[in-house]
Amino acid sequence: MLHHEFQPGRLVAGTFLTLAGIIYAGDAGGAWETPWFVVIPIVVGGLCLAGAVGVLTRGIRRRRAAEPSPLTDYR
Repeated sequence: MLHHEFQPGRLVAGTFLTLAGIIYAGDAGGAWETPWFVVIPIVVGGLCLAGAVGVLTRGIRRRRAAEPSPLTDYR
């Protein structure tokens, strides 16, 4: 199995888009009545939050890559 880097921004975006899909599926299935405009703030808010998490993650990873490790610093 190939290993890949964990990307929390994509996890957040996927969670909010899945929530939007569940809301629409519940409305289509007749479980509840949802106005069409309810999902727009959920999707936009989720994408904005995912972008913020992605930027924060990139900053943390850059900082960790720039710091010398105490095990590899042989001065």
